[in-house]
Amino acid sequence: MTAAIPQNPPFLRPVVADPASVEAAIESRQSIRAYLPTPVPRPLLERLLALASRAPSGTNTQPWKVYVLQGASRDALVQKVCAAHDAVRADPALAEQYRESYDYYPKQWISPYIERRRENGLSLYTLLGIGKGDKDRMHAQWQRNYRFFDAPVGLFVTIDKAMGGGSLLDTGMFLQNLTLAARAHGLDACAQAAWNGYASIVLPHVGAGDNEMLVCGLALGYADPSDPINTFRTPRLPVAAFTTWLE
Repeated sequence: MTAAIPQNPPFLRPVVADPASVEAAIESRQSIRAYLPTPVPRPLLERLLALASRAPSGTNTQPWKVYVLQGASRDALVQKVCAAHDAVRADPALAEQYRESYDYYPKQWISPYIERRRENGLSLYTLLGIGKGDKDRMHAQWQRNYRFFDAPVGLFVTIDKAMGGGSLLDTGMFLQNLTLAARAHGLDACAQAAWNGYASIVLPHVGAGDNEMLVCGLALGYADPSDPINTFRTPRLPVAAFTTWLE
């Protein structure tokens, strides 16, 4: 039997009027990898970004900077990065030209994280019917990242290189707010570290300054309900697996 969650004492800030909707936005958030071409109105995008900006940040530095790509600017960048991705496949030595600004993933994987990573990749590719040795389809599926999974809106988030590592944490909370606000308005999103290696193409394209570092990209739009890939939902550990209670 689940214990009842106590209500706030009257002298504290009131409970959100509809907490079930807040929880629904959190629980229904997932990384969507296929979108409809339906455009997202600019006023709605501005509202989502305003909500996201309520994220906490150390001493209120608000270190994030956002670039929103739609239409021709989006399509031109997709063409550039897909061409670079194809070129790297043809000549792996070219990969040295495309280095991430920071280590999103560890240089040396350890347990249990490597097992979770492998399970995630295997589950996704099994759903898509892509075998381990099918390099052509694996390449094509990875390149879906650089097409924003057909989402009509692509965003890039940067921070100033002068900022410390805590600004990455702050920006992560901004991104989480953005994805949850999107869900509240019937949209979906997918945060994408895959773009980071191509920062040397992305940053000049969006007009970012030399002082800026790419944190990640993000696809945003209306999910395609007919695409099987959107049935892919990753598991989560139970609270007991990652929590220590001290009294």
